[in-house]
Amino acid sequence: MKPIEVRQKKDTRSGFGDALADLGKKNEKVVALCADLTGSLKMNTFAANFPERFFQTGIAEANMIGMASGLAIAGYIPYTGTFANFSTGRVYDQIRQCVAYSNKNVKICASHAGITLGEDGATHQIMEDIALMRALPNMTVINTCDYSQTYMATQAIAEWDGPVYLRFGRPVVPDFSPIDTPFQIGKGIVFTEGTDVTIVATGHLVWEALEASRILETKGISAEIINIHTIKPLDNELLLKSISKTRCVVSAEEHVQAGGLGEAISALLSQKLPTAQEYVAMPDVFGESGTPEELMVKYGLKAGNIVDAAIRALNRKTNL
Repeated sequence: MKPIEVRQKKDTRSGFGDALADLGKKNEKVVALCADLTGSLKMNTFAANFPERFFQTGIAEANMIGMASGLAIAGYIPYTGTFANFSTGRVYDQIRQCVAYSNKNVKICASHAGITLGEDGATHQIMEDIALMRALPNMTVINTCDYSQTYMATQAIAEWDGPVYLRFGRPVVPDFSPIDTPFQIGKGIVFTEGTDVTIVATGHLVWEALEASRILETKGISAEIINIHTIKPLDNELLLKSISKTRCVVSAEEHVQAGGLGEAISALLSQKLPTAQEYVAMPDVFGESGTPEELMVKYGLKAGNIVDAAIRALNRKTNL
């Protein structure tokens, strides 16, 4: 396979912060709200450059969502920022009633998502947030894989009319996604073409999927790697095209299996193309304190786990 260029290593939350600051220069309708985590969300530059458009709500996330809804009614494009746990679980009722139900143009931007939050432990490591947001009518759900994709997604959602949940993370990770093509909401990206197995990944697991494809290549297995950054709406056309060719699929995500990317793919395939599928996802447990790398290894979210899942999927295809 053609080597994937790693431009740098950087946290995805910085992609959000940098893009938000640049958006402030280009679009006077963009406003930002933060629940006492300006530094963690990298919203400092926006706050410093546009103080009249930045609202520090304090540790009052429900109030922040209500304020954002009001600003949307007034014609602004509000971006809210806090940890993913507080962006979704703590304020689910407000999101449902004030944002999704009335289809308001609010951008819910969530950092420190998943197990890679690390040392803060189980109370902060939300791994069911995608399921929560996917279930809401009118909600678009985006989960980015690196700095550049997060930057592009943050800019793109300003032009998208309606509620968006944008999920990104805390750790420093490789920055490798293509920057020469526009970010398209609802359109996946084929990183490498293959014929034996389709591996569909999102967020931090995209890099692990690419690493897995290199290992599989040494075993004579040709893997097609697809980055699904938009989990809702799902790129059904691209997925069906790839899986029709390979006839087996692995889904990989830093989220519990219930309600995540894998189950979204499974729902599609059960209706359109019944296929052997294997899941790489968090087991049905809460997390714990540890470094991101330690936790990714413990809970089976590494390249080697994707390789094993691909081989299982291939064996199931052969035995059908």
